[in-house]
Amino acid sequence: MSYKLFEEVVLAKDIPEKRLKKGDVATVVEHHPVPDGEEGYSLEIFNARGDTVAVITVPHSAIEPLTEDEIFSIRSLAVE
Repeated sequence: MSYKLFEEVVLAKDIPEKRLKKGDVATVVEHHPVPDGEEGYSLEIFNARGDTVAVITVPHSAIEPLTEDEIFSIRSLAVE
């Protein structure tokens, strides 16, 4: 499955260096095809007010599509 530009996706794993957690929602901003390997995506992550908090590049296996039985929730980005 390929994701479209500006589609919202869900992180399938934690990205600790950016304080991001599995389940955080991100927006696809670039697709990186790879002929003989796993394709990747650049993602932009926003806070609840719409400000960019991170731009990351991840392999396809690190994201999942949103599903209709999920809802948004709020968590602090502060270091615990």
